[in-house]
Amino acid sequence: MDAVKDEIVRVLGKEGIQPLGVEGDKGSHWVLLDYEDLIIHLFRKEEREFYNLDGLWGDAPKINLQEMETPKSKLRQIG
Repeated sequence: MDAVKDEIVRVLGKEGIQPLGVEGDKGSHWVLLDYEDLIIHLFRKEEREFYNLDGLWGDAPKINLQEMETPKSKLRQIG
């Protein structure tokens, strides 16, 4: 879990994109990365089933991110 979180932060950080906040301690079973317009939830299988975010947001419209044009200027950048 920590390795996945660290890699996301590293890769986005290389682009000058920093999280507004990170929730979940080292060794935690879940992590939340807040990038303002993008929230990344990392869960172990048991926590994912318990919180059931897929079910909670199941009726939300689906967005194809590959077809979406998001200007880099809209992402929070440092520097």
